[in-house]
Amino acid sequence: MKTQTRQLATIINGQNTSDGAGVKLKRIISPTPKNSFDPFILLDEFGSDEPTDYLGGFPDHPHRGFETVTYMLAGAMRHHDHLGNEGHLRAGDVQWMTAARGIIHSEMPEQENGLLRGFQLWLNLPAKEKMKSPHYQDIAAADIPHIALEKGGYLKVIAGTYINESETIAGAVQGVTTQPLYLDVFLSAQQQLSIPVSTDHTVIVYVYEGELSIDAQENVLTAGQLGHLVNGDTLQLATQQQAAKFLVLAALPLKEPMVQSGPFVMNSVAEIEQAFRDYRNGVLTI
Repeated sequence: MKTQTRQLATIINGQNTSDGAGVKLKRIISPTPKNSFDPFILLDEFGSDEPTDYLGGFPDHPHRGFETVTYMLAGAMRHHDHLGNEGHLRAGDVQWMTAARGIIHSEMPEQENGLLRGFQLWLNLPAKEKMKSPHYQDIAAADIPHIALEKGGYLKVIAGTYINESETIAGAVQGVTTQPLYLDVFLSAQQQLSIPVSTDHTVIVYVYEGELSIDAQENVLTAGQLGHLVNGDTLQLATQQQAAKFLVLAALPLKEPMVQSGPFVMNSVAEIEQAFRDYRNGVLTI
């Protein structure tokens, strides 16, 4: 069967900012009323070996209407929520939290020095699931499929299913309505990789180290850049003189109205206002 290679449509440069209690980070996707990356709402990369950049962490704060995915590259974070759940994220671990109807949680560094680095992704929920019961899962690094590539490269399947010429590998997270694919990939210099994707899915690639060629050599993403790839069922990725580390994210767009305000993502202004009222009245999570 003939394949069609996705083309690079847009390049986004990450912007330095801060969130939580002053945690310095790079914001790659920001929530907007017209969400070009539906169902992806937000993508942050945090990373510093300067403790004052991260020690404030993310104290107690609420969420409603979406999922947060935290992926650690280095360091350690502690999660605690109003349900009594407590998680400890270390290098390579993932937390997939479905806030849904409402959750109040904190994410605080478990270290006072050294490198803290990772990503947080916000993934929208369909209207019919925004008010379901919240839940979350901690996924240890050892439980994430790790595929060895040529020249020392690798591919980690955090969510979804990765298919290559010889096998099909199910990721650590399955059964999400938006059918997300979440890959962390390392390619050595002068290496190529083909990744099948659904023609219906939104597909983005974020490079966090090195340089990556998209389809053709002249289309290059460098560290700190995100590419939106459109129209096709295959990603053709390659490195030239530099190695590259990057995330591949794909998911089924919801094509529903989206209204975001602070920690809430709903389908209408009225629902957002209700979320704030519920939080003020102490019933967000009931």
